[in-house]
Order: sequence, then structure tokens, then C-alpha cells
Amino acid sequence: MAEPDPEPVSSGAGQRLGAPETLGISTLDPGQRPPVMPPGRHVTVRVRMLDDTEELFDISQKASGKVLLDLVCSHMNLIEGDYFGLEFQNHQKMMVWLDHIKPIIKQLRRPKRTILRFAVKFFPPDHAQLLEELTRYLFALQIKQDLSSGHLTCNDSTAALMVSYIIQSEIGDFEESQCRSHLLNNNYIPDQMPLIDKIMEFHSKNIGQTPAESDYQLLEVARRLEMYGIRLHPAKDREGTKLSLAVAHTGVLVFQGHTKINAFNWSKIRKLSFKRKRFLVKLRPDLNSSYQGTLEFLMASRDCCKIFWKICVEYHAFFRLFEEPKPKPKPVLFTRGSSFRFSGRTQKQVIDYVKETEFKKIPFERKHSRIQHNSRLSLLPSPCHHEVPTTSGASVDSPPGCHWKESVLVSAEDPSASRTAMASPSHQRNGHEDRTGSMSRTEETRGSRQTHPEHLSTGVVSDSPHLSASSGHSHGMVNGQKSLELCSHSPDGRQPSPLTSPLLNDACSVRTDDEDEVRRKRFPTDRAYFIAKELLTTERTYVKDLEVITVSFQSAIGQDEATPDALKNIINSTFEPLHKFHTGFLREVEQRLALWEGRSNAHIKGDSQRIGDVMLKNLQGLKPLTANLHKQSEVLLELEKACRASRKLEGLCRDFELQKVCYVPLNVFILRPLHRLIHYKQILERLCKHYLATHVDFRDCRAALADVSEVVEQLQGSLIKIENFQKILELKKDLIGINNLVVPGREFIRLGCLSKLSGKGLQQRMFFLFSDVILYTSRGMTATNQFKVHGQLLLRGMTIRESEDEWGVPHAFTLVGQQQSLVVAASSSIEMEKWMEDIKTVIEMAKTSNGPSSDLLTNNLTDNKDPSPVSENKAPLVGPPSGQGPVPLSVICWYRVQSLSFSESCRSLENQLSGNLLRKFKNSNGWQKLWVVFTNFSLFFYKSHQDDYPLASLPLLGYSVTIPSESENIHKDYVFKLHFKSHVYYFRSESEYAFERWMEVIRSATVPSSQACVLNSKESHLH
Repeated sequence: MAEPDPEPVSSGAGQRLGAPETLGISTLDPGQRPPVMPPGRHVTVRVRMLDDTEELFDISQKASGKVLLDLVCSHMNLIEGDYFGLEFQNHQKMMVWLDHIKPIIKQLRRPKRTILRFAVKFFPPDHAQLLEELTRYLFALQIKQDLSSGHLTCNDSTAALMVSYIIQSEIGDFEESQCRSHLLNNNYIPDQMPLIDKIMEFHSKNIGQTPAESDYQLLEVARRLEMYGIRLHPAKDREGTKLSLAVAHTGVLVFQGHTKINAFNWSKIRKLSFKRKRFLVKLRPDLNSSYQGTLEFLMASRDCCKIFWKICVEYHAFFRLFEEPKPKPKPVLFTRGSSFRFSGRTQKQVIDYVKETEFKKIPFERKHSRIQHNSRLSLLPSPCHHEVPTTSGASVDSPPGCHWKESVLVSAEDPSASRTAMASPSHQRNGHEDRTGSMSRTEETRGSRQTHPEHLSTGVVSDSPHLSASSGHSHGMVNGQKSLELCSHSPDGRQPSPLTSPLLNDACSVRTDDEDEVRRKRFPTDRAYFIAKELLTTERTYVKDLEVITVSFQSAIGQDEATPDALKNIINSTFEPLHKFHTGFLREVEQRLALWEGRSNAHIKGDSQRIGDVMLKNLQGLKPLTANLHKQSEVLLELEKACRASRKLEGLCRDFELQKVCYVPLNVFILRPLHRLIHYKQILERLCKHYLATHVDFRDCRAALADVSEVVEQLQGSLIKIENFQKILELKKDLIGINNLVVPGREFIRLGCLSKLSGKGLQQRMFFLFSDVILYTSRGMTATNQFKVHGQLLLRGMTIRESEDEWGVPHAFTLVGQQQSLVVAASSSIEMEKWMEDIKTVIEMAKTSNGPSSDLLTNNLTDNKDPSPVSENKAPLVGPPSGQGPVPLSVICWYRVQSLSFSESCRSLENQLSGNLLRKFKNSNGWQKLWVVFTNFSLFFYKSHQDDYPLASLPLLGYSVTIPSESENIHKDYVFKLHFKSHVYYFRSESEYAFERWMEVIRSATVPSSQACVLNSKESHLH
């Protein structure tokens, strides 16, 4: 049946007034006219413009997609049309871009019934690269659409600021009644009503801005957002974790929800391909990178892979090449892979063309604007300077001009999935390679030079270890890529998931085997020397940790009026004397070890080969500072009290924890002096056990041990209470939807992942067990790694029973409370036993205790928002911001399906270890020397002990530590292996003693403790 001719649509918004009827200059090369329309039947194609008007274009069915795009751009007299494209919904209901080369008849099944959308396709890093006002206006319309649809996510302040620029462009200067009426009749963001007053406040500050200047300011804010220009493509990693892939001018990005957890810079990618439903990212070989080989992502179908692969090809060519790539010669016999290529001008060609060619400035109409202000179309309107709030966790990057360098060979479906990539024609033609490797930052990571989570991080965690790389957007990574900047990321680096392996892009020195043997022979072999060396290495780390409080934290909050004098005074009086004392102690230990190793001019062989006298002298000197050690609880209480009283100070503290120097929670640094005493006691116990009673150093070591044991015994009772208080404060930040978590008498027992049986089946939930209540939560879709509380069970009157046979679910047990019952399942029988024993213990104690019983839940769990306000004044940065603070242990437990008890958490903090290790990846040849710190169930990697913050981190929960087998061909001494699923790392220590110590402390974080040990320790904590 013949379809009626569509009614003509009046020219509107996007069209320039007074534009000639003939076709104008479009995306063609200088001096060229649009191509002659090929012969054949014509069809009418409907195109929806960015201002929501629709235009009809008559075109030959045999014409290519580029001819239609040229017609659209000519219709608007748009010069910089190469940034835009036409997208439509194909027969599989997927949005795809119109191919420039293929005929339209082969792409649109029903051209008359298909509506194509004119939209921004390539988002440049800096809107200053857009040289025409019309182009910036169209970009502003795209931002307006993305805000309205929810694609461009941001915090409330940023959303309100952007809407204020939009209405400034549309209705002009602020007039209260007009502005309010306009906002009531027009929705610019999904939840606009609560923000109307804030929008009006921002709008009142925009007086005098022209529409062009408002567009400029809107783009200035938008380009700083993490989701700017991002179109998500659903995927999964090898472990089945749900992710999304996206492409930007910097490379391929990995998202979890709306949080970027990893990024692969174009300079690091050797080849992009797909095979069936697998999207493959082949990385360039790099001895200093943990990413060797090919990364694999699983998408919904082969077509999904191909769609994403095509846009990657186009993004890479547009932003990285000097000129359009030449077509491949047609094969004689058969083809292999896809012949798809980028067609059109590159960004460099567009910028050069516009700068070198003079165009007549033709006015254009702003459809939605009541003030039809046609500016002089100056290339860059003078921007008004306003403070631009940025989304928390989003990295703000304003990279300089783009580099057009061919660095990736992108091929279509790869039958072998492992072919070696050949240099592209452009690469061969230009004769250069991209060597601009941006340093990566880890989510688990905090690097003095890099930021990226080896987890898909970032900010977010995944159940597999990952690393993150730095690039133009914040990043994180997947499948053993970057470290969890646990880590997320900054503009040139990202991230991401707490389960990441460290990605260290710094060029760390790699020692040869001969050099290592010579070095080992030169040093003493006495076990006492290596025990003393452990004292030295851990003291170096401890002094650095004290500087986090005395230098970094005090500089962050000390000058702010929101910080009470009482808090400043107690921090200063508590930590400054300790820092001064331990700095001198460290100097003496370094001098003694230098004598012991024979590295000084005084080669004394007697008194220099001992450490007990140095320790005895300094521990006796520490006694006058015992009062400072008793003040740790006061510092915690004063800090918590001040944060409750001042939301601004709370924001300052939270911002400080986002800095890379704060690699563990802030409260952990405050407790470091107490934990250090336990370290001294352990070291002295090992020395006394090693020495014979007749040894010259035995008496001093024993006397020093007696002194430190006395102080530890005095502090032991309060230490458990302080650690419990610190842990509950930490958990308070992890939970949304609770009131009064920190109350006298409540004790933390265990947290971990269990599956809750419901009508929908088994659903993963995070459980938090306290001495009086159990909370069960789910992972919130926030960049803050928080858990949303769904419910609670009071322990008083509760019963528990195994129910595996009852429900047919392995490792299931039932919690029967006074008001409701839950059926939950653990991941293993060991996990089930630990949970059941702990719950039974606290149920018995709840029967006789008078502990807290207040309701923890807020009145409306569904409407809870992050109670932490975004502070207006950021703390001064110490090193590059990581984009995400320390990844909470609860988040790591969630992704690795683990549980963690209070006693295990305390033992990890008390078992800190530092020192040099050589690291090797499974498929690499060389060993990389790193300074490694173990604490809080994670390994933190530095280039040297002098660095202020880590390059990367590796959470150890879920890992196994073993000795390599013969088949692994690791023919070295003192090597241990860490592995989690497919992620394998080898570490090599310098001595048998160091090997034993690293194995011991890592096992404390990776191997489940025996039931009896956990329960005995637990009972002591509860009493």
C-alpha cells in the first residue's frame, strides 16, 4: 500500500537564516562540491535534529551514508560537521551509526519509516577545539539532551550549574518570576524540582552572558564530567562481572555502573578485534606493565561486538591520525576479517581546514532562545570565570591538544584471535610511533606517579584482581589490568575495583641474576641481621605513616576555620613528639645497619653487629611519651565529635582520604603508634629466641623486651576497645540507611558476603554482624562504594539452624528472629561454620548482656542518600588525587565473596611488614624490584621507600600463597607465588628469613584462621 507523502517540515532551529538554497560547504575537502547524486530511485529520509525538529531530505537509494550527512550539514551550513553523525535503530533494535561508505539502501530496510538522529559522534577533550559558534551550540544541545535523558550523570550542584547556563542561553538574564515559571514548565534534568532554588541561585550569577558565552561555559563544565560523551556498551569480564565498555578520545574505557574503573590508552593498545561474542584488546608488550597479552570481554552478541569495534576504529582514526586512512587493496581470492575503515576527515584535518579557510559568517537561529543574539561568531567567546563544582569521584582533566599518532592496528573479527598486528599503512607512511605512554594510576593504587586500580577500579571492585591505567579519562581496568587505585582515576590515568592487581608503569630497575648474587654474598648472613633489617624497613614505613598525620593531614585541615582548636591541639601534641622521637630512632638504626653491613668507614666487627643496645636505649627514651600513646582514643573521639558538629570538616576529612598519600583509612594512621609497639615486641621476641643466652646482644634484647612488654600490657585492654571503635567508625562510612551505629557497648564481630534466599532465588547480600544486631545490605550504585541497608535482625531471642536439606541449597542456614526469619547460604562449608559459630556465640552473650538495642534503620530506606556533603573547600592535594580513597574491606569481601572477622582485621594491622621484593608476572621474563608494604590485608607497591604514596596495591583477600612448582620454571631461591583465579604473581625475597616472614604475614591475610583461634580471640574481644 502506498504511503502518503509526508508533510513538509518548516525549516527551524538548526538551519542558518539566510543560507543559500544551493548546497554549501560541508565535510568535503576545500573547494569541493557535494558529490553528484547517483542515479536511481529517490527516497525521502526523515532526520531529527538536535533541537528536536525534523527535516526531510530527498536522496538516491544508491547514495552512500556520507552523501546524506553532507546534505544535512550543508542544509545547516555547518562547517565542522565531521564531529557529528547520523544514528538509527536497526532491525535488531540496536542504535547504530550510519556507515559513510555503504549505500543507504543496504543500511535502512524501510527508509521512509526510519527516523535518523543527527547527533554528536566525536567528543573532543577541549571545546576550545570547536572553532565555530554553531558547532558549540549544537554540542550544547547534545549536552542538554544527555542531561535530560540521564546519560550524563553528575552531582546536584553540577547539574544545577549546567541548567543555569542552559536557561541563561534560552531566556536571558535572571528575573525571579520568569525564571521560576520557566523551570516549572520545562524539565532539564530527571529530578529537577528539589533543585529549582539552586538553579535560580546560579542563574542570578550569569547576568550579562550572551548565549554563545553560556554555551561555552556549559561545555566547560560538561567536559570535566566522567560521563561526558560516554555511550555505554554492556559486557562482562572473564569472571562474569557485569561491566560496560565505552570509547573516548583517549582510548577504551571500562565502567561498572556509571563509575569508570579502568582505561586503556591508545598508546598502550596494539590491536582491537572481536571473535564471535568476544571483544579482544591486545596490549603492547611492556616489561614494566602487568598487562601482557590479550584482554577479553564478553558481549551479548557478535553484532554488539562489531558495533562497538566499529566506533572504536572511528574514534581512533579521528583523534589519532593525521589523515584519513587509505582503503585496503581488494584481495584476489578471498577476504579475511572486515573491510570496514574510517571514512572522513580527521580532527587535525578539520581544525587545519577551518583555520586556513575564510568563511562568511552567516547568522543562525536558536530555536529555544528568546534572545536571538547572533554574536560575532568569534572563535572563542570570552568565558566568565565561575567556580565549577565537579562530581565526586570524577576525574577532571583538561588535556592539551590531541596527538595524532598512529599507534594501533584495529582489525575486525580475528579468526585466530592471536595474530601479530602489523603496522598500519598510516604508521608506515608517517614513519613514527606513539611513545607517549601515560602513566597509570591504581584504584587499589596510590602512586606518586600513577593512578589506576588494577581492579575494575574503582572505584569499583570486581571479583577478579585488576589494574588501572591512566589516560585522558579516569580509569580502572579489568582482567588483571590495573590496580585498584583501590583504587580510580584522573584525566591522564582511573578507578575502580578493589580486586585488582598492581599496574606499575614506572620504569623500575630490573636486576640481573649475577648482580643479585654479588649483592647477596656481600651482605651478612646471620639471621639476627635480617631481623634487625626488618626493624629498619618497618620503621621507615612507620615514620612515613606518622608524616601522613603530622604533615599531610595537618596541612589539609589546620588552616581551615571549620577545624576546632581542640582537635588541632590534641593532634599536634600527640603526634609531633612521636614523629620527632622516631625520626631520631630511625637514624640510629640506619647507622647501625650500615656498620653491620660494612658500608661505612668503620668496619667494626664486634659492637656493630648487634641491635639490642639501640632498641633498649630508645625504648627507655620512649617511656616519657607513654602518655601520648594513651591519647589515641581521645584523638579518635575528638575527630569524630568535630566531624559530627561540622559538615564542612567532615567533607575535608573525606577529601583527604581520597588523596593517594592516605592509602589506608585515616583512623588506621591514628592507631599506628599502638600497633608499632606490638611490632617492637614481636621483633625482640624473635631476637631473644634466636640468640644464645651467652650472646653479647641477648641481655640488651631481653631488657628491651621487658620494657616494651610492660607498655603493651598496660595498653592491651584499651587497644581492643579502640580498634573496635575505629572499625565501627569505618563501617559507618560504608553503610547508607542507618542511624546511631556508633553507640556504647556495640561491638563489631564479622562482615561478609552471603546469599539470601527470596522469591527471586538466591540474591547476593553483604551481612554485618554486631554484638546486638545483624544488618543485611546490597551494593549501591554509587561512586562511594557504599552499601544500602535492607533490613536488620536483633540477636536477642534469635535462633539459628542448618537448613541445607530443608531448602536444597548448599551451605544454607536459617536465622529465626522475633519478627522475621532469613534463609542464607554461604559460599563454602568453612564460611558457613565461621558464620554459625560467631552468631551462636553472640546470641548466647545477648541473652545476658544489657547492650544497645536501638533501631539502626532510618525511616525510609529507599530514599536514603549519601549523608556526606561535598565540601566546598578541597583539602590541599598531596600528590595527584586518586579519584577514590582506600577501597573498603567490605567492598573487597563483596566482590571476592569472602568474610572477615574483627580479630582477623586486628591481626592484619598488627602484622605489618615492609621491604624490597622482586616481582614477576606469569608470562614475563624479568624481575622488577619494588618496595612493598603489607598492611590491612593488602600489598602496596612503591618504587622506593622514599616515595610518599604507592604506585599500586593488591588486596589479598581470596588469594592463595604457595611455593612455585617445578613445572613453573622459577629456578630461584626464596620465591613465593600469589594467585587468585587466573591472576598469578611471583615474589622473590633476599633471604630465607625474609621469605618466611612474607609467607607468614600474607598467609594471615589469605588463609582462613582456624575456628578455635577465631572464636577464642572473639570471646576476649566481646568480654
